[in-house]
Amino acid sequence: MTSNTLPDLPGWGVSTPPARPPHPAFLAVYLLLGIAFGIVLTRSEVLSWFRIQEMFRFQSIRMYGIIGSAIATAAASIALIKAVGAKSVAGNAIQIPPKPLGRGISYAAGGTIFGLGWALTGACPGPLFALIGNGVSVMIVAVLTACGASPDTFAQDLGAIHRSDS
Repeated sequence: MTSNTLPDLPGWGVSTPPARPPHPAFLAVYLLLGIAFGIVLTRSEVLSWFRIQEMFRFQSIRMYGIIGSAIATAAASIALIKAVGAKSVAGNAIQIPPKPLGRGISYAAGGTIFGLGWALTGACPGPLFALIGNGVSVMIVAVLTACGASPDTFAQDLGAIHRSDS
């Protein structure tokens, strides 16, 4: 039995560059969507360490409802992508490879590391940039720590960007 690493799967890793780089206008759209998403996160108080603490102490169902609705939205979106055979902006077919569960040890270890990081920073890794945008400058340390924790990943990403530019 062989296990696939991320770069070996179709559609993942630096070994499968897009057919063409995204148009600069799309980058502006992505930036505006990111800003809008940050505003939604801020207004819904998902960024609040107090709300996260309430969730972990089982004092409020609010965050569980938000996470549950995100999971439902993602599941519906993936089902729709598969049903209509959607393509990326670059024109490539969107492929979502199956993930073998095995004994689940890697998922348990990854979830534990993710949870510890979440507990130590007081913030989910996703909205760190929104927190920085809201003036919580201490989150810059969390972002830099995350970048330093996996320099190989970022070096590969930068290498892929450099190769696609030339």
